[in-house]
Amino acid sequence: MGKKMCWTIIFFTLAVNVVLLQQTVEAYYGLEYEQVFRNTILGCISVAVTLLALIRWWKLEYKK
Repeated sequence: MGKKMCWTIIFFTLAVNVVLLQQTVEAYYGLEYEQVFRNTILGCISVAVTLLALIRWWKLEYKK
């Protein structure tokens, strides 16, 4: 996985997090708490993927 692929994954997962945050807020105000829980879990998974891609990018960028 190259540097460009890492950045693609980072931007994509951050976009997913923005959408999930918006849906979570709407679900919370609509009292749909099962969707809040689901979106929170998916957001945490997305953050983990983002961090793994960022760490991989750091290793590729600064291995010299």
